[in-house]
Amino acid sequence: MIPISDDNPVRITPYVNWLLIALCVATFVWQLSLGAREDALVNALGFIPATLADPGQALSLAYGVPAQLTILTSMFLHGGLLHLGGNMLYLWIFGNNVEDAMGHVRYLLFYLVSGIAAALTMAFVNPTSHVPMIGASGAISGVLGAYVLLYPRAKIRVLVPLGIVIFFPFRISAMFVVGFWFVMQLFNASFTDASQPGVAWWAHVGGFIVGAALTPLLKSSEFNLFGEPRRGPWG
Repeated sequence: MIPISDDNPVRITPYVNWLLIALCVATFVWQLSLGAREDALVNALGFIPATLADPGQALSLAYGVPAQLTILTSMFLHGGLLHLGGNMLYLWIFGNNVEDAMGHVRYLLFYLVSGIAAALTMAFVNPTSHVPMIGASGAISGVLGAYVLLYPRAKIRVLVPLGIVIFFPFRISAMFVVGFWFVMQLFNASFTDASQPGVAWWAHVGGFIVGAALTPLLKSSEFNLFGEPRRGPWG
């Protein structure tokens, strides 16, 4: 199930969401420009859980970046065009509405804290890992947690693969789309060895939970949870 758009207009221009997308794309272009040196950059500026216990050994120090800050730098690195494209598609579809509900500054804070929580979740699950974690998906998981709390009945247009090359587009509620996504993250996290390279499933779970928990604290009072309409004094 691949989301391609939603039927959920916004009231504000989502400058922060656009900026986050632009930074991720620009960083990926920079990665490609490094050629053979790209792997060294990813190993240094990706988040390695083991460096929290031994920050003096972090490869990031060669770039003047303390080990703790790689939690932030890792959020803007990506492992390939599909990795970047998938993350940016989700951020484009869901992030603007969450920014609308929180405002620019609180949305930026929310995004970064969700990403930090995702990284720390992975460090908790596998604190001795030396595999670098990169990508915006942990922070975007937080965005999904906020979206489903704020707009559960919003309609999402999705593509569902039928066979190998045939896709069938239809509209479905955000509650189902995001709920299905979250169940898949839990399933994969439960049956995947977190010590091996691959998708950081537990980071997605942690980012989602923290994003959902932060939403009531950071949303504007103009927005109700669960998509409930606001009522006047006579409602």
